[in-house]
Formats: sequence, C-alpha cells, structure tokens
Amino acid sequence: MSRPFYIKQTKSGRVFDALNLVLMLAILVVVVYPFINVLAISFNDGYDAVRGGIYLWPRVFSLENYKFVLADSSLVRGFFVSVVRTMVGTATAVLGNALLGYIVSCRQFRGRKFMRILFLITMYFGGGLIPVYLLMTRLGLVNTLSVYWLPSIFSAYYMLLCASYIQNLPEALFEAARVDGASELRIFTQFIIPLSVPMLACISIYVGVGHWNSWFDVNLYSKNGTWDNLQIILYRILNQTNAINKIQDSAVLADKMRGIQPLTVRAAITIIVVTPILVIYPFFQRYFVSGMTLGAVKQ
Repeated sequence: MSRPFYIKQTKSGRVFDALNLVLMLAILVVVVYPFINVLAISFNDGYDAVRGGIYLWPRVFSLENYKFVLADSSLVRGFFVSVVRTMVGTATAVLGNALLGYIVSCRQFRGRKFMRILFLITMYFGGGLIPVYLLMTRLGLVNTLSVYWLPSIFSAYYMLLCASYIQNLPEALFEAARVDGASELRIFTQFIIPLSVPMLACISIYVGVGHWNSWFDVNLYSKNGTWDNLQIILYRILNQTNAINKIQDSAVLADKMRGIQPLTVRAAITIIVVTPILVIYPFFQRYFVSGMTLGAVKQ
C-alpha cells in the first residue's frame, strides 16, 4: 500500500494563504456587521438609540419596536399578498424566460435571431412610467394581483442567461429526442428543465427577491389597498412613525410612543423584511454560483 503523497508548501505559499485568510475575514466582517448592527438597533430602546454608539448588541434591550410594528392588523394580509406574489411571479418568470431562452437558442427556429434582437432593444429603450401606467389601466390590471407578475414574465437579461446556458447543453441529446419523435414541448419539459436546474434556481433568487422587496408598483397600482403587500404596509408604518414623532406636544402620543423612534422602527422593519430571504437563500446558494458561471461561459 503506497503512502499518501503530500506537497510541501513553500514559505511564499503560507504567506499567501495567511493574507488570503485575513482578506476573507475582513470581507466577512464588512458584509455581516451592517446586519448585526441593524439587529442590535431594532432591539434597543428608541430614545437611547438616538444617542448613537450601538454596534454589536443593544444597550437598552426593548421589544417595543417589534410590538409597535406587529400590532398593525393588516400585516398578516400584506404578508399573504407578498408570499403569493413572490411564488406566482417567480414561477411564471422562471418558466417564461426558460421557454423563451430555449426558443431563441433552438437552431431549427429561423426567427430566433430576430426575436433575440427584438428583446435586446427593450434593454436599452423603454416606454417610460406614464405610458406603462396608462397601458396597465387600459388592460384593466389596476387593483389586481396580475399587475404584479404579468408584466415581468419575460426579461431580456434572464432570456440571455437561459439561452447561454441552454446552448452549452449537448445538441446531440436533443437531436436524438427529435429522431425518436419527441416534440419541442416534450424536449423542453423532460430535457431542458431537468438539465437547467442550477440556472433556473439562480434566476429564481433574483426574481424572488425582486418581487419580495417590491413596493413602488404597489404604490402605483393598488389604489383601494386590496393588494397591498408587506413592504408597502411597513413603509406606511414608518411614515406614520415619522409623523407621530413630530407631534410630541400631546401627552397621549408621547406616552404611546415611549421608547419608539423612527430609527429603531426602521431597523425592526428591515429585519422583518430581510429574515424570510435569509431563511430561503441557503437552500438556493449551491445553485447560485454554478448557475451564473455555467450560463456565462460559451463553449
């Protein structure tokens, strides 16, 4: 039985590893510290937090910020709308862009170059906010859930990412399926989708985070408040806190807002919004790097 072979590391290699470790730790601190700081402020008393000097843990621990934010009865409904929008919007966008990417990368389709150019134009030229709003109004999508996910089914950037990934898949596999009588839809569902899981998971992260954090389009299209999502409700709570904070002459308001400040409420809202993404992200993280790198390299 042969002995394992070890490569003796040189002095310069050890120095490089040490510097690389220090650099990675520094990057980790820069990335993680802001989140820990916001978390500490969110659990701190409002009047004490205004003084500053809070870094890694709260100086005066308090749950009043979360009690104030979570006391709004509309949060449950807004959370449900955000979840539904994220799930529906992500599923339709991933499926739509994957299908479009397969179409523009299919060599048997003669109009694929024209379609690719047509979608590329939309990356540089847009109709603007007012024409888009008028279009949504004419289509009857205002005050509906469809206005959140229907316009975002197709994206030129995600289409290019899908097409680049699919072009790297072996063409002989698809040709063999066509010889056996498989339709293009069957090739897409039984070959393209299973082989493109890393790329689809990568796109799901981008699209899902975008839908979850979106609030501006809700402010435009949800006039009656029926489809207000979690972000717009938290945004209004923050504005309400700022308004009440300016009216400290009333003893009732001052007592109600004791320990509550816009700084700490903003931190609590940030933690509430970010937490679901932090919980879901680790399940997709292993696909993220492979989906980006494999889709960006063309053989």
